[in-house]
Amino acid sequence: MGVRSAEFDRVLDALAEVERAERSEYTSFSVRGKRFGYYWPRTQTVGLKQTLTEQQALVSERPEVFEEQFTAGGFGWVVVQLDGVEADELAELVYEAWRLSAPEELVAELPLPW
Repeated sequence: MGVRSAEFDRVLDALAEVERAERSEYTSFSVRGKRFGYYWPRTQTVGLKQTLTEQQALVSERPEVFEEQFTAGGFGWVVVQLDGVEADELAELVYEAWRLSAPEELVAELPLPW
């Protein structure tokens, strides 16, 4: 069980117009200027934008894998322990984060790509 960073990169590469911004401690991910995720290699965690409902459901169901990061603009961000999720579950969470930030026409062009 668990996802390696290379698998996470493959998920991101399947999405349209993902912009990466490298920092010393993390990489952030945006679509058309709207941030939807972060990756911290040192801790092997990702932060993902979700709905408030999904944030609470993930954290309450599996607190050993998901933790609340913050809430902003009506969205709840979660930290995901990569070693605690399967690749298909992470792919769905990343797609949802991307979908919540991408413009409608881009989402319409790219329904769930896997």
